[in-house]
Amino acid sequence: MDVDDKIIVKNLYKIFGPNPDKAMTLLGQGLEKTEIFERTGMTVGVNNANFTIRSGEIFVIMGLSGSGKSTIVRMLNRLIEPTAGEVIVDGRDVVRMSHDELLKFRLHSMSMVFQSFALMPHMTVLENAAFGLELAGIEADKRRTRAMEALAQVGLEGWEDSSPAQLSGGMQQRVGLARGLAVDPEILLMDEAFSALDPLIRTEMQDELLKLQEQDKRTIVFISHDLDEALRIGDRIAIMEGGRVVQVGTPEEILQNPADDYVRAFFRGVDPTNVISAGDIVRDTHPTLIKTKVGSLRAAQELLSNSEHDHLYVLDAKRRFLGVVSSDSLREAIAEHAKDNPIDLAFIKDARAINTADSMQDILPEVASRNWPIPVVDTDNHYRGVVSKNRFLKTLHRTEERLDEQQGEMNAA
Repeated sequence: MDVDDKIIVKNLYKIFGPNPDKAMTLLGQGLEKTEIFERTGMTVGVNNANFTIRSGEIFVIMGLSGSGKSTIVRMLNRLIEPTAGEVIVDGRDVVRMSHDELLKFRLHSMSMVFQSFALMPHMTVLENAAFGLELAGIEADKRRTRAMEALAQVGLEGWEDSSPAQLSGGMQQRVGLARGLAVDPEILLMDEAFSALDPLIRTEMQDELLKLQEQDKRTIVFISHDLDEALRIGDRIAIMEGGRVVQVGTPEEILQNPADDYVRAFFRGVDPTNVISAGDIVRDTHPTLIKTKVGSLRAAQELLSNSEHDHLYVLDAKRRFLGVVSSDSLREAIAEHAKDNPIDLAFIKDARAINTADSMQDILPEVASRNWPIPVVDTDNHYRGVVSKNRFLKTLHRTEERLDEQQGEMNAA
């Protein structure tokens, strides 16, 4: 088990019906879901699911209606009992927990937010947000404090004494999210949590979730049937069909290497520039200079003259990005100032960094309008490399060729 692995699902099955052992035997003989239903009347909800969810990621499970995605998320906390298999969370198998162990696990380690807001109409917003804490036996003062903090996190300060009926649909879903956050779980399960909302409110809630995730880095398992939503919020995506997990990967990995025609169909029409990020195409190929307290224009010029590049990327001792210099900017700065003056004097004024999470669509204007490769940094401003025009166009061309090939294969079939 890798230290970053939070949840490991192994050989997980769910058969709905009176004789699951019989259906399991038929699965072992190679029969498909539809054949088993025709023979036995039993439904294969999940068929031999295997995947790993990493700590701190948003893991989206998606598929069409009936694919098994909601069943599988409910087996993670045993709201639905698995027929067979393991669900390992931090080294413990949830499937083998006793009733008391399972109850404690649900109350303290794993919360769930449902599609239906499931708010108690006779309770206030604050009481609804604190409901899970009440079940966990937390004393009243602590319940109130933590519920108030959770409501503040989702932007509902001032609504504590309102009833659910006084709230819009989006606000009610925020209460549901606050209730899940109030118990401070390590894992948050979200089953089609935003699908009942209007498109604009849905986007706002996605933004809210991403903002909260940036702060807390919980492990989030998010169920969705919406590809745009999955691409927007998911670090990785698991695609399900007929109870099977067909493919797991980052959006970029699945777009460029779909496992089968079903996955291709899901991603048909997706603009690759909205899926592939700067972090996917960054290359650490250009010279860099670690700036000293004073810096040296002449040293930078010497370093650049001995390379095959025209631009140099200046970093601090912790490899945080500071600026870009060029052969021309260094020559001008040396001519105008003493040679030992700070290298900042040669920084190209218009040069700015892009983030590893920015999509190709986001960075296109910057890449197209500059005559230097664009520096790329992570969320802590640490330098990761550059994206050049050549690299950008090659990636776009290669992706379009691959998509054309895939479409041709589908047409031929």
